Amino acid sequence: MHRHALKIALLGSALMFMGAGSVSAADEDHISFKMVAANACLPDAKAKVQIISDGQAEDMFIVASGLPPNTAFDFFVIQVPKAPFGLSWYQGDMQSDDDGDAVQHFRGRFSIETFIVAPGSAPAPKVFDDNATTNPATPPVQIYHLGLWFNSPTDAQNAGCPNTVTPFNGEHNAGIQVLNTSTFRDDKGPLLRLSP
Repeated sequence: MHRHALKIALLGSALMFMGAGSVSAADEDHISFKMVAANACLPDAKAKVQIISDGQAEDMFIVASGLPPNTAFDFFVIQVPKAPFGLSWYQGDMQSDDDGDAVQHFRGRFSIETFIVAPGSAPAPKVFDDNATTNPATPPVQIYHLGLWFNSPTDAQNAGCPNTVTPFNGEHNAGIQVLNTSTFRDDKGPLLRLSP
């Protein structure tokens, strides 16, 4: 009973920030938009995202539904919404409940100023077998899309999806993408719409 009450409270708090509609344009200090199913094996998967800026950083609230119940997922900020995804970073985890709903809050930079840069090559630690030992130099690259992946190929297979292995989790052995922001053009991801 306690877990159900907590879920209702979290959903209520997130939805309070999100309002009833789906706003796709900036409204001074916040935006809202939807994430859509990335694979036909989970046609009911979807999420609403609300991002609120205080000028120094942003708070991102995600309310997802239609997911397999009691399953772990990994959330990424990505350059383009579908393969090959481009430059990407691991933002954090989400966990669905008994009803296949998941709620999460992240704080960071989720606006027109979201980018990756590598002024030069530098040594990198080799923690996992597939790690590079140096980075490629790259000028600033803006990244404005979001994606959610199964934490494991086994979880994907248990949900009736392909058990393809992808690098989109902390150990680089995740499952397939579940949600993305592909209703926005590759070069005009939703984070571009927020100017803090």
